[in-house]
Amino acid sequence: MTFCFDGIRGTVSAYGGAVKTTIPYGSWPSPLTAAAVAAASPRIEGARFVGDDIWWGESVPDEGGRTTVCRRSALGEAPGPIEVVLPAPWNARSRVHEYGGGAWTVTADGALAFVHNDDQRVWLMSDGDGPWPVTPADRGMRFGGLTWQRGRLLAIRETHRPGSPPHRDIVEVPLDRTAAWDERAILSLTEDSDFLAQPALSSDGTHLAWIAWDHPHMPWDTTELRVGRLEDGLVAEWATIAGGDGTAPLQPVWTGEDDLVYSDDPSGRWNLWRLRLTADLHHGPIAPADADTGGALWGLALKWFAVLEDGRIVAVRTNGDDQLVVAAPDGAATTLEIGAAANINIEDVRGSQVLLTASGARGSAELWLVDANEPASAALIAGGSSPWGAEWMPVPRAVTFDGPHGPVHAFDYAPTNPEVDAPDGELPPYVVFVHGGPTSHVGAAASGKIAYLTSRGVGVLDVNYGGSTGYGREYRERLLGQWGVVDVDDVIAAARGLAESGRADPRRLAIAGGSAGGWTVLCAVTASDTFSAGISRYGVADLRRLAEDTHDFESHYLDSMVGPLPDAEERYIERSPLSHLERLTTPMLIEQGLDDHVVPPSQSEAVRDALAANGVPHAYLAFAGEGHGFRLAATVARSLEAELAFLGQIFGFEPPGVPALDLD
Repeated sequence: MTFCFDGIRGTVSAYGGAVKTTIPYGSWPSPLTAAAVAAASPRIEGARFVGDDIWWGESVPDEGGRTTVCRRSALGEAPGPIEVVLPAPWNARSRVHEYGGGAWTVTADGALAFVHNDDQRVWLMSDGDGPWPVTPADRGMRFGGLTWQRGRLLAIRETHRPGSPPHRDIVEVPLDRTAAWDERAILSLTEDSDFLAQPALSSDGTHLAWIAWDHPHMPWDTTELRVGRLEDGLVAEWATIAGGDGTAPLQPVWTGEDDLVYSDDPSGRWNLWRLRLTADLHHGPIAPADADTGGALWGLALKWFAVLEDGRIVAVRTNGDDQLVVAAPDGAATTLEIGAAANINIEDVRGSQVLLTASGARGSAELWLVDANEPASAALIAGGSSPWGAEWMPVPRAVTFDGPHGPVHAFDYAPTNPEVDAPDGELPPYVVFVHGGPTSHVGAAASGKIAYLTSRGVGVLDVNYGGSTGYGREYRERLLGQWGVVDVDDVIAAARGLAESGRADPRRLAIAGGSAGGWTVLCAVTASDTFSAGISRYGVADLRRLAEDTHDFESHYLDSMVGPLPDAEERYIERSPLSHLERLTTPMLIEQGLDDHVVPPSQSEAVRDALAANGVPHAYLAFAGEGHGFRLAATVARSLEAELAFLGQIFGFEPPGVPALDLD
């Protein structure tokens, strides 16, 4: 039987009793609309046990991406109704280290302390009262990494003053409101480093442990685990007890007055370690594994393990994909099988119960309540819902390709539609996704954005190129000095390898990425003819401009990724796509936030102008009100539709129900 759908011809066949339509790849009808994907993509940012309730942070795409705080009861067989704790227009978001994290916490008596995005002050509210500020109205002062410990509200403070680099210290914020008008009431516990994170008070309140690092290092290169003795609540003296020698310890957690558990990577893998504050500072590994319990410290609230009440440790292990394990005191580890799929973060523990956030198999962020003793009873607290069924979500396939610098890891998401097949002999178009960072990681979980493409017959290859976390230090350090070389070679090798395996049409390969991923996109299309289309979202095009304009946290990042200036200036020029505008001959879609201060619009505009001058089909979409990364639901939806329409025009298919995109 032949039929016509929106002008697309196809056939209907029966397979095992189920009728499936045959339509060319890219033109498959799908229930995943761009608006639905945008609305079903909230982020979950932190979670806490608070009395009989569970509290969590959640972004609201329809309200400009603001982060609210919600709660629901955890008693009984099923969680209670969801209540909003933090109403609009309040927005819990920190900008310490620019990427923030730890923008809210809860005190012992159930008061919410949060950093409001608009002024970066700490505010306090309880039922029926507040919010009221507890830090001063100082536009140069930011707070993040909020934690409530031993009756004290601790935070990382970042102070910006004209003519000076940002200053950071670990502070205690008093809750009596005196600091709202007198900043001297804020107690500075310690400073002495360019960057500070993850402060932890000992159980008796006599010692403070924290993570510190200095320029030019990034927190996945070299950090120090420090322990300080407290006098009158302040650090009187401190010592570095781990790290500082090319390793990167993370996340100190006290298990007793003199015992610390932390993560460190002297073996090349972040594993758990125990330290006893004895005369010889005895260090010992806990359940070592060829996997990472740790990652890139982009945010101040990241946690990869927690200590249960009985001394066992629940931890995330990452070797490409994530596992959740429980390590006993004797080192024996047991895997917990739960519904969470990837990007697992341990948020809080109580008794044997664990709160964790993750990316779920249905393409949404999820919050889970897991009992380490009964993992089969895991309960989904928030997220995990979508307006489409699980049958529309592609199943990730871990793949490894041979590249010029070694193996290249990726996850393959084949076109997936329960109602449609492609004609015999047709190979699908594919988009190679390039993550940002570049020191970051993608896990084995399809997002709504991936399913938006795969449900229409466009495959996605999500690449963890050399430099990505999740495969050990050696793989991570492959990018040192080689950004714009190794990442480009790896994504090209992955794309070609997939095509050579017969799973993708080599004539219809696209590449897409944002920020650092956009850089790799622009480098790849100027260095190779592998890709027939490119999509760059706020992509870096000029390394020297990035080095000049970037913020303090990343101000020396390029020293390791490319080389220190001015000695390496020629390398910066040679690798920058803006130095090779004549090579821009691949059709491109350029997307840019007009309020982006990390990669200003001028870089994307220069790429647009070069494409126009070279006579190359292209489109340039500029979004007002968006910065470095798109948060508004309308922007996310428009971007999805534009990208699919662009691929259709370049690759010769017509996606039904998607507005056409005019190419210049």
